[in-house]
Amino acid sequence: MPYIIQTNHLTKTIGGKELVTDVDLHVKKGEIYGFLGPNGAGKTTVMKMLTNLWKPTSGSVELFGETLTPQSCEVLRKIGSIIEFPIFYEHMSGYDNLKLHCEYMGYYQHDSIENALAMLELTEAAKKPVGKYSLGMKERLGIARAILCRPELLILDEPTNGLDPAGMKQIRSLLRMLCTEYGMTIMVSTHILSEIESIADTIGVIHHGRMLQEIGMREIEQMSLAYIELTTTDPKRAAYVLSDQLALKNFKILEQGVIRIYDGSAAVQELSKTLALNDVAVTSLGRKTENLEHYFLKMTAEGGEHHVEAD
Repeated sequence: MPYIIQTNHLTKTIGGKELVTDVDLHVKKGEIYGFLGPNGAGKTTVMKMLTNLWKPTSGSVELFGETLTPQSCEVLRKIGSIIEFPIFYEHMSGYDNLKLHCEYMGYYQHDSIENALAMLELTEAAKKPVGKYSLGMKERLGIARAILCRPELLILDEPTNGLDPAGMKQIRSLLRMLCTEYGMTIMVSTHILSEIESIADTIGVIHHGRMLQEIGMREIEQMSLAYIELTTTDPKRAAYVLSDQLALKNFKILEQGVIRIYDGSAAVQELSKTLALNDVAVTSLGRKTENLEHYFLKMTAEGGEHHVEAD
């Protein structure tokens, strides 16, 4: 089985509008797959089709090597998920909500509820009505329910919504532990890139309903993503000097007078000297390395960046 999840030209149209178009997605067994995209990019739409909540307009979904159909009950029993915001019986306690989940899943393993609550630090709140939980506690209870029956595949849609930084860190550690110690394959969507950068094995980037790229994090790390960042009070003149005087061909003008120079032939010392000789005031100048956020912004052309290529 090459992939736990594979989609083929997955498309969803509602009211004449295509929400996602021709999405080909591949999630390997035993990895954490980060599904990245801005809000409204189509992440939730794809996840709803992966979990059979929505039917594709065209294309197909394969889970565990089987094509997903309305009758795919056994395949779906192998999956734990949160899609959008988790819903509970609010008059019931957190413990009783999880117990009910075990009942309709037919899962009766001793201490499974207590263990799931402990993993999400909800033991003290276990007997409280869910209606009295905070937004972050409900999100953690949703994750507890998703992992309760030890699924082979975990699909989480923006699982850190409503969590503070400490809660986000806890969820990152939990997901890595579930993957390495329990062998779960995990697909997690987010628009907060820093939340996935430290734990993902592979990322898939979706934008305006279309998949832009799937790439391993190790591959990103091995790329030549070093650049020189220049801050100046006169970016227009600085850009002219870079292209005309220094013959640099690959740089970007960002907001607030920042220019990123990706040309490998550029040297900080020569840049500083040439800019000074051409009366370009430089506030800062130095080498930096791109992270996932820079890579993502470059791919989706967001964040006010402009690619400049000299003739």
